[in-house]
Amino acid sequence: MKRITVGSEKFKNLVNRHEQGRKRLQKKVAGIIENVKADGDDALIWYTKKFDRVDLTRKDLRVTEAEISGAYQDIKPELVITLKKIIRNINKFYKNQTPRSWTIKHESGIELGEKFGPIEQVGIYVPSGTAPLVSSVYMTVLPAKIAGVKRIVLLSPPNKYRTIDPHILVMANLLKVDEIYKIGGAQAIAALAFGTRTIPKVDKIVGPGNEYVTEAKRQVFGYCDIDMMAGPSEVLIIANHSANVEYIKKDLLAQNEHHKGLAVLVTPSRKIFNAFHSDDSIKGCLIKVKNLEEAVNVSNMIAPEHLQLMVRSPRRLIKNIVNAGAIFLGEYSPVALGDYVAGPSHVLPTGGTARYFSGLNLRSFVKSSHVISYSRKALLDSAGWVRELAELEKLDKHWESIKARCEG
Repeated sequence: MKRITVGSEKFKNLVNRHEQGRKRLQKKVAGIIENVKADGDDALIWYTKKFDRVDLTRKDLRVTEAEISGAYQDIKPELVITLKKIIRNINKFYKNQTPRSWTIKHESGIELGEKFGPIEQVGIYVPSGTAPLVSSVYMTVLPAKIAGVKRIVLLSPPNKYRTIDPHILVMANLLKVDEIYKIGGAQAIAALAFGTRTIPKVDKIVGPGNEYVTEAKRQVFGYCDIDMMAGPSEVLIIANHSANVEYIKKDLLAQNEHHKGLAVLVTPSRKIFNAFHSDDSIKGCLIKVKNLEEAVNVSNMIAPEHLQLMVRSPRRLIKNIVNAGAIFLGEYSPVALGDYVAGPSHVLPTGGTARYFSGLNLRSFVKSSHVISYSRKALLDSAGWVRELAELEKLDKHWESIKARCEG
């Protein structure tokens, strides 16, 4: 592992990692988005041939019922049983997140409240590299389903057989995804944001992806909503002398399995430091600190996607953690549990964006409307305040809309 000193130039680059190499990427992605806006399905077909080396027609873009039925024949039946158990487990977590509409009535005749309801149309992006990311399907679709989203559209890159991996198709079918399309990369995000003849325009786009997908989501934000800037996977482990060295090593190596994954170990322990500073089998950063308090400060600056607290009393540290996508307490709570079965979605903010983004959750698919109701008496009681502010801001018609009701 590479040793990094707090405050050094390398440390600053680590903290500001989301800013590196963006200009060239921004230009490329902007070009893709503009082409999809202009040429729609034709651009999607062209980019699919260029990037995925797959020839599709407009008719091929949407996955058919026959393809979904055939997918069940290509996977192990016992896996379907496992997937159904995982679905039930994750359902339990999200059902506790449902926000409820509320109102408060005041004696003066004022009633205020908040009305919650689901986003109507959501697009879900599921990457597909060397292996099918089945977990990304249920980690994104389930909270949307439980929130009550009416239309869920899933996009994933096609494979060499001109379809989507059968495991992804089966999972999407088990969750009753409404539509599935064979499109990947930044072009998929552009299609969801602006719509084409075949792909519907959605209100929100969620799901992980590579740097092109992440940058595309950033550029289309405002035309639709997005979940977060979810880029390459990250883990930061805070460990002291009580931590199991073998567990730490396995968790860091697990992170190395991700393409461009970031693995960081922060420790005040000389024993732990000595165990890893000359270990070339692990790609990552090793940071030596004075104590656990400094370790927490370093973690907050880095704002990791996954934070593991491998110390004897992790709950003593958690109150001071302010920037982390998900926090794993103790040596028996590795990130791998969160990736697959624990319950909370594994779609989490990366690149330091945990400073202002939250992980994907049921509330990601819910929006609210404020509800305001005044009686005439309540209106009269507040009229003077409105008049003063309307005069200050030179918005005379605002006051007149109140005045008409007072005189009437």
